[in-house]
Amino acid sequence: MSRFRRLLRWAFFAFTALFLLGAIGLGILYYVVSSKVPDIQSLRTVELQEPLYVYANDGRLIGLFGETRRYPVNIENVPKQVQDAFIAAEDANFRTHNGIDPKGISRALWQTATLKEGRVAGGSTITQQVARQFFLSSEYSYTRKLVEMMLAMKIEGMLTKPQILELYLNKSFFGNRAYGVAAAAEYYYGKPLDQLTLGETATLVSALKFPSSGNPISNPERNHQRSVYVIDRMLEDKLVTAAEAAAAKAEAMHAKPHERPVEVYAPYVAEMVRQEMIARFGGDVVNKGYHVTTTIDPTMQIAADVAVREGLRLYDHRHGWNGIEQHFEVTADADAASLAAHVAGIPTQNGLIPTVVARANGDGGITVVLPDASEVTLPASASRWTGKNPAALFKRGDLARIKMDAPKVAATKPGETPTAAEVAPIGYQIDQLPRGQAALVSLDASNGAVKAIIGGYSFAGNKFNRATQARRQPGSSFKPFLYAAAFERGFNPASIVLDAPVVFRDRRGHMWRPQNDGGGFRGPMRLREALVQSRNLVSVRLLDSIGVDFARKYISQFGFNEAELPPNLSMSLGTASLTPLSMARGYAVFANGGSRVTPWFIDEIKDREGNVIFKEKPATACRTCGGGSAGAPAQASNVVDGFDFSPTEDGKPKAAAETTPKKPAEAPKPVDPNMVVAPRAIDERTAYQLVSMMRDVVLRGTATAAKVLNREDVGGKTGSTNDHRDAWFGGFGGSYATVVWVGRDDFRSLGYREYGGKAALPIWIDFMREALKEQPIAQNDPPDGMVQVTSNGATEWVKAEDLDRIQSEEFYNTEENAAADEAAFDIF
Repeated sequence: MSRFRRLLRWAFFAFTALFLLGAIGLGILYYVVSSKVPDIQSLRTVELQEPLYVYANDGRLIGLFGETRRYPVNIENVPKQVQDAFIAAEDANFRTHNGIDPKGISRALWQTATLKEGRVAGGSTITQQVARQFFLSSEYSYTRKLVEMMLAMKIEGMLTKPQILELYLNKSFFGNRAYGVAAAAEYYYGKPLDQLTLGETATLVSALKFPSSGNPISNPERNHQRSVYVIDRMLEDKLVTAAEAAAAKAEAMHAKPHERPVEVYAPYVAEMVRQEMIARFGGDVVNKGYHVTTTIDPTMQIAADVAVREGLRLYDHRHGWNGIEQHFEVTADADAASLAAHVAGIPTQNGLIPTVVARANGDGGITVVLPDASEVTLPASASRWTGKNPAALFKRGDLARIKMDAPKVAATKPGETPTAAEVAPIGYQIDQLPRGQAALVSLDASNGAVKAIIGGYSFAGNKFNRATQARRQPGSSFKPFLYAAAFERGFNPASIVLDAPVVFRDRRGHMWRPQNDGGGFRGPMRLREALVQSRNLVSVRLLDSIGVDFARKYISQFGFNEAELPPNLSMSLGTASLTPLSMARGYAVFANGGSRVTPWFIDEIKDREGNVIFKEKPATACRTCGGGSAGAPAQASNVVDGFDFSPTEDGKPKAAAETTPKKPAEAPKPVDPNMVVAPRAIDERTAYQLVSMMRDVVLRGTATAAKVLNREDVGGKTGSTNDHRDAWFGGFGGSYATVVWVGRDDFRSLGYREYGGKAALPIWIDFMREALKEQPIAQNDPPDGMVQVTSNGATEWVKAEDLDRIQSEEFYNTEENAAADEAAFDIF
């Protein structure tokens, strides 16, 4: 055998051995790598992180929750130019390769062989990037690269090119918490994708390379350089014309932050929804893309916000300057930027901007530095309401709150537009954060839907929701519930009760001498007048007459927890600790004719696909649906929790064993068979009587200021507590039950004579003025089962079964009763 043939044979054997070894090595490598390849079936049902959206009842945005900005978009809704830009810059052969690009791999291998250190650029297709984004870490290794390539080929075999591109465009990070191209377009340019220019599109593509340090806001120069590359690649691939490319390159960089606008300011509502959604669906609910529609009426919510803000401002200005909020130690040579740093983290509250005083001016004014380091000079008149000029109030380094004045426009003829000279320049005034706080709740009385809710002066300043979480004493605003209990025991608006001194003694021998606010006694009074004038001693005697245990059980039917109600006569003066929301629920019972509704604020929940997964079906008040309604007292048993609610001669509740419950009659059916009927809380006739009396409170009682609304259906009750710590007004008008509370978080006094009619009622009036616009007048016609009688010098509508009692009733202020009142007796 010749030498050549031997060499050829050995070469063949060597090649075969190397081939077998290579095959074995590749097999082992494939086995090792394939064991690390995850299952990609989840890509068929992938759920990208998407915020929680909260809307008002008309679809306007209230709030967004979530760590990422992402608004997934279908590939059909992505303009072709946007798709082309990403493909040209990131993967020119995307539409033809099977997941990996041989040219890119060759380039990467060459760079690996020629570069001594550093990462290899290029080589990853869009499909490989999708594989990395969804399944792999950011670790850089050859093994991970092989896994990435294998995943890419699997993805190509399972999904179409449009599906892969859609995943890529929705998953990619563009900086500033913007994930997905739609979120990036909105954040950087405030535009939907179909309104982007070619230059703007190129900047978004460029941000992918260095999303944090190379986006069009953080580094516009660097971003522009790569944008030019993106446009050149599109021109090279004949995706744009030379003229379009030149115009795009010439576009000035103009990206700036565009937060998705909140259309209805209701932060307390948004937070209530977030907490409720977490309770229902778990802590990661803010990343699931749920869309929640609330019951909030935007017009009413805005009116509530303005009413609370202005009401607290007026209250605060009545009590004068509150002093410096905070002082910063600043050096003599500190410039504007240094001063601004002190207030950079302090939030603006209800338009009150935190500033640092830079210097006092010779004319009594001051110069302040805003958080953006700009300076504003305030004239001596900027603090006129305090009685002093700004220079007398502040010194350098003090924190000063300022607010922007609305521009003042000179009078013009109808239809004419004022000129620039006729519009006064916008100025600033000095103000302060109010010492008081307030809460407002307005419900649709027919079904309990929350239409507006304010939990405090400023959510930015304090997230504590006083409307739902603050338990405060309602004072006299609680009296209507007590009167309703008394009317269930046979009293009526014309009944006489003595307004005179009374003394009680507890088991420890402590004496309690309740007083009317302002002192004084008016002797025998009809109950209508006692409520109108808010006489405390009448309420105390009334509660003592009907019994505390009976009253607690009866009043709990308004939706209060019986344990919240004091088990003694102090309950008559509103000493229970209740939230504004629970009080509004109670007032809704009067407004809707006696039915107990449950407050609710989430109307509908949709998932990210738009499927309705929850729709509220609230229980609704129905005056003609029976259930113990007026005119049919035999329809339900009068025994509740061991007490007989039927009238008795002595006014004491009977034990259950002493009574024979009446057999319930069949209740009429609602007109709508799908309607959920709210349970009846009180007799409709009792509701009618209390509504009539509370309308009188507005006409000639403690709430006459509300007559300015010029509506006959407005009624309510003021409330104040000891030392004016709490001021309330609860009432109704139209179809709404609204409660306002004003107080201080530290339980200090609001100040001299800050009654409910002075501190809370103006807020209620301002809100209801807007809420009741174009709302029909709510009627209050006497229900069936009532008769009109003249008793104690007044004509009243009373329950038919009370007529005999009225005719035989003796005045409460007899000598015998009066003598008994002088003796102290046990109240516990």
